[in-house]
Amino acid sequence: MSLRIFVPYETTALSLGAEEVATLVRREAAARGLDIELVRNGSRGLCWLEPLVEVDDGRGRRAFGPVALEEVASLFESGFGDDHPLALGPTEEIPYLKRQQRVTFARIGVTDPVSLADYRELGGFDGLAKAVTCTPQQLVDMVKASGLRGRGGAAFPTGIKWQTVLDAKGAQKYIVCNADEGDSGTFADRLVMESDPYMLIEGMIIAGLAVGATQGYIYLREEYPLAHELLNTAIERARAAGYLGEDILGSGRAFELEVRLGAGAYICGEETSLLESLEGKRGMVRAKPPLPAIVGLFGQPTVVNNVLSFAAVPSILSEGPEHYASFGYERSKGTLPFQLAGNLKHGGLVELAFGHRLRELIEDFGGGTESGRPVRAVQVGGPLGAYLAPEQFDTLLDYEAFAAIGAVLGHGGVVVFDESVNMAEQARFSMEFCVEESCGKCTPCRIGAVRGVEVIDRIVANDRREANLALLEDLCDTMMQGSLCAMGGMTPFPVKSALQYFPEDFHRQGGES
Repeated sequence: MSLRIFVPYETTALSLGAEEVATLVRREAAARGLDIELVRNGSRGLCWLEPLVEVDDGRGRRAFGPVALEEVASLFESGFGDDHPLALGPTEEIPYLKRQQRVTFARIGVTDPVSLADYRELGGFDGLAKAVTCTPQQLVDMVKASGLRGRGGAAFPTGIKWQTVLDAKGAQKYIVCNADEGDSGTFADRLVMESDPYMLIEGMIIAGLAVGATQGYIYLREEYPLAHELLNTAIERARAAGYLGEDILGSGRAFELEVRLGAGAYICGEETSLLESLEGKRGMVRAKPPLPAIVGLFGQPTVVNNVLSFAAVPSILSEGPEHYASFGYERSKGTLPFQLAGNLKHGGLVELAFGHRLRELIEDFGGGTESGRPVRAVQVGGPLGAYLAPEQFDTLLDYEAFAAIGAVLGHGGVVVFDESVNMAEQARFSMEFCVEESCGKCTPCRIGAVRGVEVIDRIVANDRREANLALLEDLCDTMMQGSLCAMGGMTPFPVKSALQYFPEDFHRQGGES
């Protein structure tokens, strides 16, 4: 058996030198006359260990990392031995991985992302094979029974959304994947598309079969060129193999899929702005109702779901909805891939069932701060999510538990700050972010965020502090209640939480002016 060496072909790994490592691996092997098979797999999501090189010499896959160029030769000299300083042992036994509950992300980093053979060998397209034998209503009922909720932020039950589209009348129905991943600290969508793209494709095909849609679009963040390349390759190969087109797996049912690049605007992550952009217009929020499920893309019934929502569907079909629903806590069923970022020793992706605690992510997986200073604040759910203080770190990772403390789980992004952070600056940034990214359609968001920056500046400068604090409170309420979408409606979340839990940062030396 030849030596199989795995070097990731994924954005994080590539940014840390994986392509150069792969080139040097080939050269070293050739210079030593070794017969190797170099596999360009996806990433396991252990970002702090990238480039993570894996080796299979017949004893299972063993990991080494992070591998710098100057260490490649020594790996060969040691025979990729377990006594090498970079040796991490069997990959699946790495504690960061072993403690996870990988359901949706079971294949990432294991396979060549665009190899149909690899995907099928690990259960890929088993869900679709079952789906083509089911009626649309049976498919919708299975998704309902799984308890799957939208993973894009709103956490709306996926099966109910699909039921609405199935029941709606339309000459043409569409499946739209929101892959415009723009939240700070998030990268789970990208990992799916770069490490297991067929899973997304399979989920979207099943969605099409479930609601009677024959056309799908992946609205991809334009800053993801590698995902764009791999998705297009995967779609082309899936079509050639009969998984897309006019006759899916000989069923006589049709579904087509293509990738469209996003407009580079955060607001296009909001589903109605996304649809406007997909139609070739400026990305601006639509008033609701009507809902996109009834009047969506080109005025037709449309399923709009996040990458992670579609990615969960194949395992629900292949393993059964009861299996998926066996994970989680109360109404939050299944798993969520949390993305750890910010000031952490061990940033990366952690897939866990709902019901664990935030503290586990920060301490057990993240390993505390990279700086060694105490954690002061954590923002969960992207730039519109609340800042959580240490006394809230034992909150359950559950949609309702987070809502109860005025926070959101959103897309699962977790950004950590140590004690050096100035929370007044973070609150100001939230308002400033809204100024920059608002589509401008509604007054509370367009004007409110501008006024919010000004009011925070006056508070920090001790300019009529009490009056401006009251004004900021009123302004936040207006934005929350009056904005057309979550851009303006949630911008107050981080502002109000910073004021509540870190009030001292809004005070400077000096008296009232």
